[in-house]
Amino acid sequence: MSLHTDNHSLIQSSSNWLKRYYFARFGFSAIWVALAFTLAGTTPALAAVMLVAYPLWDAGANFVDASRSGGLCRNTSQMLNFVVSLVTAVAVAVALSRSNNAVLQAFGVWAALAGLFQLVTGARRWKTYGAQWAMILSGAQSILAGGFMLKVAAGPDPVGIADIAPYAAFGAFYFLVAAVWLAIGDARRASSGVTA
Repeated sequence: MSLHTDNHSLIQSSSNWLKRYYFARFGFSAIWVALAFTLAGTTPALAAVMLVAYPLWDAGANFVDASRSGGLCRNTSQMLNFVVSLVTAVAVAVALSRSNNAVLQAFGVWAALAGLFQLVTGARRWKTYGAQWAMILSGAQSILAGGFMLKVAAGPDPVGIADIAPYAAFGAFYFLVAAVWLAIGDARRASSGVTA
């Protein structure tokens, strides 16, 4: 009885953490997208900072999330996501001195790999937490978005931060869905506990 209660409390605590984590990731991405479609479009210096900051934020978020469940060594998919995001930040910083197409190529490769790792993380958490279908779907769409960005980057048309913003917007949407879905699930379980 005590073991069951302790296990339930641990899962509930982790669920609360995931809600806060998903809401934070939604908030960051939403602000990033808003800036990408407004100020960053006419302010190259701001766009450059944002383009490097986005994968850095993702790396930090994966590190913090993994540390809540045993650390990077116990969460291989998040460790790989952390490493790839750090490498991408460096690659984007270098690519900024070459061309916007090179930047978009770096983001395309990152989106595909990060999507794969996010999909794996969601699948791993499926049995323990709700709302992971949103993370799995987000990961799959990120893989497709990465391929699309690579295609656009190889084309003749000029590209910029606005070509990355839709990818970030979809990410924000899925994080919001996951957070709300977890909140609804927790509310239902709490209601069942009260009525029981």
